[in-house]
Amino acid sequence: MARLPRWIFQHLVAVRALLVLTLVTGILYPLGVLAVAQLPGLNDKAEGSLITDREGNVVGSSLIGQSYTDADGEALLAYFQSRPSMAAGDNGDYDPLVTGASNLGPENVVDTLPDPALGWDGDENAAKSLLTQVCERSVQIGEREGVDGSRPYCTDAGLGAVLGVFYSEGTSGDVTRVVSLNEQCGTVDAPFLAEYEGVQVECAEYGEDYAAAIITPIEGDASGEPEVPADAVTASGSGLDPHISPEYAELQAARIAAERGMDESEVADLIEEHTSGRFLGFIGQPAVNVVELNLALDEQYPVA
Repeated sequence: MARLPRWIFQHLVAVRALLVLTLVTGILYPLGVLAVAQLPGLNDKAEGSLITDREGNVVGSSLIGQSYTDADGEALLAYFQSRPSMAAGDNGDYDPLVTGASNLGPENVVDTLPDPALGWDGDENAAKSLLTQVCERSVQIGEREGVDGSRPYCTDAGLGAVLGVFYSEGTSGDVTRVVSLNEQCGTVDAPFLAEYEGVQVECAEYGEDYAAAIITPIEGDASGEPEVPADAVTASGSGLDPHISPEYAELQAARIAAERGMDESEVADLIEEHTSGRFLGFIGQPAVNVVELNLALDEQYPVA
């Protein structure tokens, strides 16, 4: 009996290996994982940790945050507000299909100013720095919750308090010129700081090159422990986190109670019920699931 040519034999071996691996990794393994996922305690997580209301309708996932805003993007005052989600969707709407990091770090403190004729909404090349975003959110939240929204390195108007300082010898010598880099001429009555080392501070002109200036953030007089928590003004890494800190939830309690006709102690009880502790008792920080908390609010204390 004639033996098959070696190249045919090798191809048959490869085909057999392909069939076996397809059976094991493409059929048996996925079916095994699916079977394990149906075990009690794992089923909910395998199905996406879905949340349903009293009628059994799916209203979200305990793993993905939601925005509680109106059509204009303004906060719905009867609901607890989530963390910002600017990296998950064009409008910060917790879209899991476009989630991603903003890649903005602590040194991102200078805005790319918009064309005055177009403004922030019309100039696609304009961009607010991470610092200005944080400052702006802090002021807005402070006004909404009736607390001081000031933070170090922020102007009273909610911009990054950053100067561009020009020196006579480049990086040293006498100060020759100072520009408030995030305060655009025509949008402010006067810079947040009148003088810096005896030199009058100027507003920033659109299109002018300040690359030779030394970037100098100004801490200001705001408390080092702001009343608005850090998680209220910064997004999570994914932009999808549904959790906030207990401190941010407590900051919103008075507003929720007033909007829903509740006693603040009732709001506090709900917050406590939806607060998870540290993993294994020592990993991470306590957190409040905003999606579950707002669902409980609607079920127990519906808006009149």
